[in-house]
Amino acid sequence: MKTYGIKTILLVAFVSVLVGVAITASLDVTESTVAQNFWKESDNGEPPAIGPNSFVALAKKLSPAVVNISTTQVIRERQPAMPFPEPRTPFEDFFGEDFYKFFGEPEREFKRQSLGSGFIINEEGYILTNNHTIENATEIIVTLTGKKKKEYKAEVIGKDEKIDIALIKVDAGEDLPVVALGDSDRLEVGAWVVAIGNPFGLGGTVTAGIVSQKGRIIGAGPYDDFIQTDASINPGNSGGPLFDLKGEVVGINTAIIAGGQGIGFAIPVNMVKDILIQLKETGKITRGWIGVTVQEVTRDIAEAFGLEEPTGALISSVVPDDPADKAGIKSGDILVEFDDKEVAGMNDLPRLVAAVPPGKEVRVKVIRDGKEKKLTLTVAKKRDDGKGHEAAEEESESVPEKKIGLTVQPIPVEMAEGLGIEDIEGVLVTAVNPDSPAGNAGLKRGDIIKAINKKPVRGIAEYRKEIKAAVEGDLILFFVMRGKNTIFVTVKLAE
Repeated sequence: MKTYGIKTILLVAFVSVLVGVAITASLDVTESTVAQNFWKESDNGEPPAIGPNSFVALAKKLSPAVVNISTTQVIRERQPAMPFPEPRTPFEDFFGEDFYKFFGEPEREFKRQSLGSGFIINEEGYILTNNHTIENATEIIVTLTGKKKKEYKAEVIGKDEKIDIALIKVDAGEDLPVVALGDSDRLEVGAWVVAIGNPFGLGGTVTAGIVSQKGRIIGAGPYDDFIQTDASINPGNSGGPLFDLKGEVVGINTAIIAGGQGIGFAIPVNMVKDILIQLKETGKITRGWIGVTVQEVTRDIAEAFGLEEPTGALISSVVPDDPADKAGIKSGDILVEFDDKEVAGMNDLPRLVAAVPPGKEVRVKVIRDGKEKKLTLTVAKKRDDGKGHEAAEEESESVPEKKIGLTVQPIPVEMAEGLGIEDIEGVLVTAVNPDSPAGNAGLKRGDIIKAINKKPVRGIAEYRKEIKAAVEGDLILFFVMRGKNTIFVTVKLAE
């Protein structure tokens, strides 16, 4: 079971997220005949009312399809070179304390056992679990939790580290009991859920609780969208199912907060359905690329862009000649729909693109200059030759702006040459007063200002012109290049 500290969770409020760098593209399996033959699908009926024997009936019905998983991993570690071992060999005596510099440090090898959970989705023995439960395992043993605790060796069919899912298989020689995969999109906060698993090696443990929240981002991966529950989840529950009252799997129990009580996280089962057939048929997930960087639409940014409420994903940069660029998406667009699905926030976009295979044409809706614009793009495979388009311009004097707390200068030619880039336009931030509006907004030394209030800044002259006009208002929208990425920063001027 993975654990995450509170600091880790707080640190995942990223300023921007690379959506194009590794977007899961998968088969549209929810309507596929192949998919329906592979797993038992939800009937989309309403859950029954809670009653005195609700959990008793569910436990009896579902437990036979939940399995315990134990793995053996071989761990190799290098031992520290100091203190120098005694007695020394002639070689060690000759080289003295420099022996390991020439011949390497001694390596120690040991075996480690770990426990987890899983559930059977196909009568032929296909089992879903977490990737971290079986990662680097030399042996995987699956134990059925019925009266006859049968054990089977399992093989890995496919795995996906990005959402921490693995598909394994046992050969039982007979049909095995299965559970149905439900519809996690229909799950509501406050709904009753039941977890069954193998916490601390106590197989067949049943716990109940409610859905505490949905869409949690905990820093586990690029597609975080966890169901939070107060049903007891502990080490060993990893990979086990989270059921609704209909007895259908709505989540895969995955993570807990270290030291937390009543706070567990499960992967929504609909995310798994999107990749399940690819895992079965190819053992891995094909990654795609749309070529944009996005950031959160804060209330300040929404105000600067003329929106009534923060919504969508703000496009901070577009990779030239990639799908988004070819479709006509521009930096400064706010993407609010992808493939006819709402993009409510920055973190929605990676998950929505994750359900689209490379080569598929999708419709996109953006807000540009306060107006909606519909575009069409084709998701492509990820490429490894992403190119920056940064560079320098002529020198001029530094321009201090005391009111906002910035000092800037033209971008030195040697800086562009050192980065191996060309054709930069903008000005370089050389100093930021930490107690100023610019410092409070997060502008940093080394940022390159590319635009102010959507007006391009190609050099010092344009910077002076636009900053002079901008400081007359209450809010300034900067378009900034930071490293290889570009972001928008809103600066509120001091009263």
